[in-house]
Amino acid sequence: MSAINELLEVMKNLRDPENGCPWDRAQTIKSISGYTLEEAYELVESIENEDMPGLCDELGDLLFHIVFYAEMANESDFFDFETICARASAKLKRRHPHVFAEKEFGDRKSLEQNWEQIKQQERKEKEPQQRNGTGTSLLSDIGGSFPALIRAEKLQKRAASVGFDWSELTPVFAKIEEELAEVKQAVESSNSEQAVLDEFGDLLFSCVNLGRHLGVQAESALRQTNLKFLHRFDYIEQRLKAEGMELNEANAERMEEFWQEAKNSDP
Repeated sequence: MSAINELLEVMKNLRDPENGCPWDRAQTIKSISGYTLEEAYELVESIENEDMPGLCDELGDLLFHIVFYAEMANESDFFDFETICARASAKLKRRHPHVFAEKEFGDRKSLEQNWEQIKQQERKEKEPQQRNGTGTSLLSDIGGSFPALIRAEKLQKRAASVGFDWSELTPVFAKIEEELAEVKQAVESSNSEQAVLDEFGDLLFSCVNLGRHLGVQAESALRQTNLKFLHRFDYIEQRLKAEGMELNEANAERMEEFWQEAKNSDP
């Protein structure tokens, strides 16, 4: 705890009105939110790269942001770091009655159902969030700030928690085939960019749904594929340079040849 207390003290010094850092003093809860998102993505990148020293550093950066928010909130008498910790501990104990309240569940499915029931009860106890005059919606607290793939998965999971879901994979695959056909139809028969956009969005949403049924997180899968593409394309570039060519000097067939070489050498 001494290290935590030291970090809290460092933050107070940085925000000191007279002797603190001008940049840190000028920040608000809103102004640093974008930086926090960057830190979260850098944390994920260190995990993907299996960079444990980097992971330690990125966790520290993210912890610093939490301390930063806590200090600014404390200055306005909203809450402090201790309150954050206390509420987090209470929430974890409440959501894990099988650990802290000697409640037993027969299997993982019943455990997950109980978890969702607890979360639904927590949402009901919060101040109602009005939406179009209809009151609190089951999906209304899944914020638009999430990356689109993550939000799609969260929306689907929440809807599935009340039975709005397929119980097997066959209709999930069929839905993707249906949406793909509609994309093709929109491209071939429509002059409307919006129609193509709508159908393509439906196709992506259905692919996220397939990933959810397969136990695959769409955001993580796409990030992994992005890295794979980056490595393979870098291989193409390096092979062309070895032959004295730039990318814009090679034809598609030559690049495809090197792409297949890179693909075959994937771990």
